[in-house]
Parts: sequence; C-alpha cells; structure tokens
Amino acid sequence: MIKEFIKYYKPYKKLFMLDMLAAFTVALCDLVYPLITRSIMNDVVPNKDLRMLIVFAITLLVIFIIKAGLNYFMQYWGHVVGVRMQGDMRSYVFTHLQKLPNSYFNNNKTGVIMSRIINDLMEVSELAHHGPEDLFISIVMFLGSFFILIGINVELTLIVFTILPIIVIYAISQRKRMNKAFKETRVKTGDVNATLENSIAGMKVTKSFCTEKEELEKFNESNQIFKKAREGAYKVMAQYFSGMFLLIDILELIVLIVAGYFTYMGYITIGDFTAYLLYVKMFIQPLRKLINFTEQYQNGMTGFERFMEIINEETEKEPENPIELENIKGNIEIENVSFTYEDDNEVFKNLSLSIEAGKTVALVGPSGGGKTTLCNMIPRFFDFDSGDIKIDGISIKDVSLKSLRENIGVVAQDVFLFTGTIKENITIGKTDASDEEIIDACKKARIHDFIMTLPDKYNTYIGERGVKLSGGQKQRVSIARIFLKNPPIMILDEATSALDNVTENEIQKSLEELGKNRTNLVVAHRLSTIKNADEIIVLTENGIEERGTHQELVEKNGIYSKLGTVPSFFTT
Repeated sequence: MIKEFIKYYKPYKKLFMLDMLAAFTVALCDLVYPLITRSIMNDVVPNKDLRMLIVFAITLLVIFIIKAGLNYFMQYWGHVVGVRMQGDMRSYVFTHLQKLPNSYFNNNKTGVIMSRIINDLMEVSELAHHGPEDLFISIVMFLGSFFILIGINVELTLIVFTILPIIVIYAISQRKRMNKAFKETRVKTGDVNATLENSIAGMKVTKSFCTEKEELEKFNESNQIFKKAREGAYKVMAQYFSGMFLLIDILELIVLIVAGYFTYMGYITIGDFTAYLLYVKMFIQPLRKLINFTEQYQNGMTGFERFMEIINEETEKEPENPIELENIKGNIEIENVSFTYEDDNEVFKNLSLSIEAGKTVALVGPSGGGKTTLCNMIPRFFDFDSGDIKIDGISIKDVSLKSLRENIGVVAQDVFLFTGTIKENITIGKTDASDEEIIDACKKARIHDFIMTLPDKYNTYIGERGVKLSGGQKQRVSIARIFLKNPPIMILDEATSALDNVTENEIQKSLEELGKNRTNLVVAHRLSTIKNADEIIVLTENGIEERGTHQELVEKNGIYSKLGTVPSFFTT
C-alpha cells in the first residue's frame, strides 16, 4: 500500500526533495538555538563578553530569517505537492471509473463514490504534504537532540531514553484501533452523503407526496449512525492522545527533577542544565509531531485504501488486438447467446436472432423477458456468458469498445442531461460539431424552434439534469444528439413510453426520420411505435416465442395478439 502511495510523488520528486531539504535545514536551525543559549550562559554571561553576545544575537536573527523563508517554502510548495498529487489521483480514479462496467454503478451509491473521490483524497493530500515533512523533521531533531544530550551528560540521557520504549509500545497498541475506527467513519460518511444526495435529487417528489417528515427521519437515522461512528473514532483518538501526552509530561517531569539534581551535585553546569531542558523540549517536539502524524497517517491511509478499492475494481474487458469498425452496413447476428445476472437470474439461453442492415426490428413481450438486457449487450454494456454477437460478421468481443459504441446510437426512456446549456448537451453526440451541424440536427429532432424561443437560445442554461425542460423536450435533446452522432445502428429502448400521446406522436415522427437508412432495434409497449417495423420479435423468459410483421402476428392469434389486448401494453 505504501509503495503504491509513494509512486504518486514521482512527477514531483524534485519539488519534494527541495521540500525535504528545507525541512532538514529548519531542523538544524532549531538544534543550533540551545547550543548558543548554553554558550551564552556558560561563557558570555560569566565573562561579560558583550561582543560575543552581539555576535550570537545577530547569528540567531539570521537563523530566524532563514527559518521564516524556509517555512514559507514548505507551507506553500509542500501543499502544492499535496494538491497536485490529489489532482492526479482524482484524474486517475475518474478515468478508471469511466472504464468500469455498468454493474459497478448499479451496486454502488453515487454519494459513496463521491465521498471517496472528494473527502478521502483531501485527507490523502494532507498526508502527502505533512506526513514526510513532519516525519523527516522529527527524525532529524530526535537524532540531533539525542547526540547533543549524550555530549552533555550520558547518564542523564540514558535515564531519559528509558521512558521511550513505554511511549512506543503504547503508540503501537493504539494504532490498530485508530485505523479500524477511522475506516468505519469513512464508510459511514459515504452512506450519509449517498442518503443526502438521494434526498436532494428527490425533493420534488418528497414535496408532492408530503413525505418531508419521513425523509427527515430517514436522513436523521443515517446521520445518527455517522455521529456514533465519528464519536467512537474520536473516543479512540482521545484515549491515544491523552495517554501519549501523559507519558510525555511524565518524561518532562523526570528530566526536570533528575537534571536539577545533577546540577545541584555539580555534575553539570547551569548552562548545561538550561540547554538540556531546551533540548528535551526539542526532543519532545518531534514526539508530539509523531503523535499528530499517527492521526494524519490513519486518516490519509484509510482514505488511500478506499481510493485503491476503486482502482482495483476490474474494468471492462478490451480485446488484446482490437479491431476498429469502419464503413459499417449494420448487419447484426446474435448467435446462441446466454446471459445470467450476478444474482444467478438467467435471462437468455442460446438466443439467436438476425437483423439485416437497414431493417427495423421491434422487441415486445412481458417484463423480464430480456428486451432491455439484449439492447445493453449489443454495445457491450453487459457481457454475455456464451455465444456471440456479430456486426457485419465481426464479433463485438474482438472490437474496441470505443469503436463499437461510436457506431451505435441509444435513445432510452430515461434521458440523462448534464448540468449546463442545451448546446453543451447536444454536442455530446459530436464534440467538434459546427453550429450548422447542431442546428440541422435540432431541426430534424424538431426542437430547433423551441430553442429559438429561449432567452439565450442554444446557450440557455437548463439546470441540474435538465430540470428546466419537460420530458418531451429532454427526449428531443437526446434525439438531436443521435442525429449529430449519425451512427449506422440505432437502439430505441422505450424511448416514448413516458410521454403523453401528443408528445409521443411528435417525437415518433423524429424517430422515424432518425431511423431512415439505419439498422434499428426498437423496444416499445405502444402499438404506434412498432406496427410499421419490418419484423416484430415476441421475447419472453422462454426466448423468442413469435416473430413476423404486425399483421402476420395479429392473424396468428398467438401471444402477440393477447399482449395487444392488454391496455397497458398497447396504448394509442
């Protein structure tokens, strides 16, 4: 784990080394002060040497100015190193998230993921800066103080250092408890964030159903769990700190009494006694830093562990030597495909289906038959267990994911719009599109006229997730995206099922224009959407039960015709 953490220093190793050099110099400056104090008390004051007093005063002033400059360097550039490392980690984890399968996001709350990226990495950043710096300064001051104290009086130094093993043993014994407590706190923080995000996103629903009280109770319940976890962590931390500070205070007391006795007996001078007390203070200072470092280390490393948990998640599988799809006609061959969800729920077994280029095939059937699952397998949002899916004779498992998805357009029932402008959301279909291309796509999607009525036209802010737009307007934006993308294969998954009849009819015209000269796979429950399809596939939990045109299936008087008698299935 530490090895993985260290590698993030590599791009900034020069700056990091300068920071460590500054820390080393500051530690040396601190070690000089007691030596000068000792010389003043042992030599300058008894001999009334005013000239040396002035020299020492100027020397200390220069040292303090140097320290101030070095402390500025460490505070600024040290934090810069930490922030840059944090930025690199955020970029790395976000890039990794983009490569994770859809199942990961189905099984993990958005708020928890955000907590890992934001809160946890903030602690990692603090550790990246302060951790090595404080540890290095502590070691230098600890060793420097030890050797100087030995030079003053060996016996006294050995007495002092007999206390150290007790402090070290106590620190180690409490470390595991702190690690466990702080890790639990991280988990609970992520859960609270997830609950809060969910509650805020559903605020309209809460108000419409007057369930504010229930939502508050739900939030308070998770918040209470968080508080208890946090309180438990602080309890362990308080025990650690109080115990460590008590042992340090006892150490100072022993030094004061023993050094006072040694001075009384004439073993050391008053100057030695003063210098000894100052050095012990300096000796204790790194101990206090190490105590703070322990807390910082626990916070930072638990955050880094949670960061690595995401990084270690298996990404979507890419072929070793991927093929790039070019000049696609749009023939789709589904050959003996089987698929089972993680909960062992089998959806398909040896499913076979052929879709000719330029044809429109509609999928109908009861819920749970696998219509949406099949749509998700073609662009490899889900990977099938066995069998194969081919596009123009090429297995999709041999094709790069980017190339595959560039040639497939998806219009779903639930349209996701990013926070921003209408133009920014449409150009997702083609990021380098010209204004003329954007306008043409919007005209085909029948949304251009609406956009022109908005205050800022195409640059109008549409709110978080497009909250300022209606369901039909959102759907038109998604259709405009696909017109701009212009893929040879189209997947329409319940694209109009959430719309009213008037809006559905309008958007259907846009979809019909969108589907011209493309291979179309349509999932729908409305007759108007599928009746003109070249072929209709009735898909149930048993696989393909029926297939044919609308008229053929009606005349057959089978499952399709029975489904058609259900109002919720075919509404016009």
